Amino acid sequence: MQTKVIKISNGKSKNKDIALASLIIKNGGLVISPTDTVYGFLADAQNKKAVENIFKIKKRPKSKPLPIFVKNLKMAKQLAFIDDSQEKVLKRYWPGKYTFVLNSKPIFGSIREPSKSQNSKLYGVGKKTIALRITRHKFLNDLLKKVNKPLVQTSVNISSQNSLHKIGDIFATFGKNKLISLIIDAGDIKNAKPSKIIDLTTKESRILRI
Repeated sequence: MQTKVIKISNGKSKNKDIALASLIIKNGGLVISPTDTVYGFLADAQNKKAVENIFKIKKRPKSKPLPIFVKNLKMAKQLAFIDDSQEKVLKRYWPGKYTFVLNSKPIFGSIREPSKSQNSKLYGVGKKTIALRITRHKFLNDLLKKVNKPLVQTSVNISSQNSLHKIGDIFATFGKNKLISLIIDAGDIKNAKPSKIIDLTTKESRILRI
């Protein structure tokens, strides 16, 4: 199947574009999307095959967990243990260009219907910790609200190589890859830098990536 392409400007998109991207993700497809930092691969964190395809396409070791986009703090609390002091930090920096490592909950309740007993596992994350972020990017926020699930995310590149921020390079490298269902084309991202990563699992927070 040929990779679909949607062009957006200033993070804005039409409802039908959000609906298409949401449908693709819910059906296990991979999406390349701009974020408020760099271009990223997105997939349903509850779909094992989709997450495995991200590791495959990036040639990323499975020993390196994937970060997660969540739509709001409520969803973050469903996935991680967050105390009052940690919550103050998250509220200070979210939404934005900060990924926080937190202690993960051992059993992930259903994101869509947390009151039900049925549980749904997340794939590609650490066994005891989880890296979460709430983005400031409008398209992604709209998509997260529509999908209503946590999305694994990682920069668009081959593992250990520089992330790609020019749309031409992304098309040249991944445009014909059959594992990619959709590319959101927002043009080149200027001054593209990955998110800062801060570990909140210890008494003193640690900066893992500046």
